[in-house]
Amino acid sequence: MLVAENRPRNLSWLHAGPLLFGDLGTSRLYVLGLAFYFTGHASPIYLTTMSLIMIAVAWAYSVICRCFPDGGGVYAAARQLSPTLSVVGATLLLCDYIVTAALSAIEGFHYFGVPREYVVAAAVASIVVIGVINWFGARSAGRFALVIAAAAIVVSLILGIMCVPFAIKGASTVTTGDVSISAPWTRWESLVRIVLALSGLEAVANMTGLMTQPVAKTAKRTIWPVLIEVVILNMVFGLALNAMPGLVSTQQPDHVTYEIQQHIQSDAVPEAVQTYRDTAVKVLALEAGRHWLGPATGSALGIVAAGVFGLLLISAVNTAVMAMVSVKYSMSRDRELPGGLSKLNYSGVPWVGLLVACALPATLLLIEPDVKQLAELYAIGVVGAISINVLSCAYNKALPISPRERLGMWTLGVFMAGVEVTIVYAKPNSAIFASVMIAAVLFFRFIAQTRAKAAAARVVPEPAMGWMAELPTGPLKIAANKSRIMLAARGQDQAEFAVDLAHKRDAVLFVIYVRTLRVIDVAPGQIPKIEDDKDAQQSLGSVAVLARRASVQFVPIYVVSTDIAGEILDYTVTFGCDTVVMGKSRRTFFARAVAGDVLSAVSAQLPEGVTLITRAAAKPAPTDTPIVPPH
Repeated sequence: MLVAENRPRNLSWLHAGPLLFGDLGTSRLYVLGLAFYFTGHASPIYLTTMSLIMIAVAWAYSVICRCFPDGGGVYAAARQLSPTLSVVGATLLLCDYIVTAALSAIEGFHYFGVPREYVVAAAVASIVVIGVINWFGARSAGRFALVIAAAAIVVSLILGIMCVPFAIKGASTVTTGDVSISAPWTRWESLVRIVLALSGLEAVANMTGLMTQPVAKTAKRTIWPVLIEVVILNMVFGLALNAMPGLVSTQQPDHVTYEIQQHIQSDAVPEAVQTYRDTAVKVLALEAGRHWLGPATGSALGIVAAGVFGLLLISAVNTAVMAMVSVKYSMSRDRELPGGLSKLNYSGVPWVGLLVACALPATLLLIEPDVKQLAELYAIGVVGAISINVLSCAYNKALPISPRERLGMWTLGVFMAGVEVTIVYAKPNSAIFASVMIAAVLFFRFIAQTRAKAAAARVVPEPAMGWMAELPTGPLKIAANKSRIMLAARGQDQAEFAVDLAHKRDAVLFVIYVRTLRVIDVAPGQIPKIEDDKDAQQSLGSVAVLARRASVQFVPIYVVSTDIAGEILDYTVTFGCDTVVMGKSRRTFFARAVAGDVLSAVSAQLPEGVTLITRAAAKPAPTDTPIVPPH
């Protein structure tokens, strides 16, 4: 009997919605200013067009979520057609996450009001701090993100109401565009520049493996309320920005005035221009607060709002970093990237992947800290990933998509591909950035697959029927009069010790393998199952082989959960085990204090009468068993 549980699907739309807002809602903090910078008083028209594109993409992703209830990001969708295509799509998504982290970090400190000469240093430092926090698998980061997202939603709604008078005034200033941007190609290029607020939908598709059933309904409830809020408030804020002092009389877009006509670099335009371009919503908050509450109180309210939005941006950095870790983890598990990227530290975090995920955006900020340039790098990744995902689903006849839906997805996919081609043609830096990333990932993919083939020729082959064949599948009759031992440690040495102990005591040996959920909160693909979890199969299967040789009755347990200590205690009590074998912690005191310690948690809560045996890994089994009473 194999005891295997995949639990839980507990991500409701009330929790997933704020996570989506953390991306879609965050994008307005820089998209609105960029829209006015590029198109001037025609920006509401371009924002309306962008909103229509967002609605179309949201519809397509509601279909994708329905078709992939266990995770439908670009990596999962494209992999059904071609592993290489899925790697390219995932790499474009990584480009998106890298720029999202860099852009959100630097924009966060712009909203905090940090002097520009210190912004880059502060942004890089924040990425390092986020990496340290996630190294220890701190769960409070997720709760913090939800609280900040909820606060930002409330502040945005209040600010939207306060901006209505400005929006009404701004509506009277809307034009179809200055003559300098009236050419068809220039209009198309201007639209492409602001098609940024889309990557959150890709994250929703990745979350479906954790969503409550029915997934299609949960996904729709997640997507549409957030999208409606974003579209409506973007329009209100976009119109209100047209009426801001200093902008209401602008005739020609500042991008044309300074960069095209005067050949000034985007990071050297006047301070007033950088202020509205980089922190448009902060400008709105300050002006609306002063209009309704007076100079002093209004300015204070604006500063508070800017602080909330700054925290939302820093939270977005954390989300992007962990999304990078998750994508690389999945690719590593599929042997598409080196195996080191899937090695977990004691907190259940892929530590190599985390280091890389922090180093990439930090390095990008040191090379290019300008918001406008980062936004151009951002678009190529998110648009490319969405194009591949939508077109892959439209092409895949095996997916349950109606002819009308398939036609809509083909149309949208071709349109998004056209946007991607435009970015590649018009923005050579973006094309170089994406090309270098794709080439690097394909190179490491080649290395990983070459090493995997070489390693397969050297290691001892698994049993002829596979590791799963070693695990009992039928019901087992467990002797009631026998002692029961729970092995909650991995490794050959620990397995040999536990089997030997069970043999000497004539005991039944239970072995629990807990696959933590911490690294797959936004992972593309399925929630781990024993049938797909090669590490778990090998770990449990090797114990099964040792147990059979020693004539020890063996019961494997496979659990997917966020609470390792809780699962060990739960199954120890459920099966009435009188002994638990665990490995000693090798982490520092600080690490245990921040992230908690499984051994300590189990020891503190172990019932009376249950003995805890702790052993250091790779230690020869002693002659006399070191028994450590739990109390």
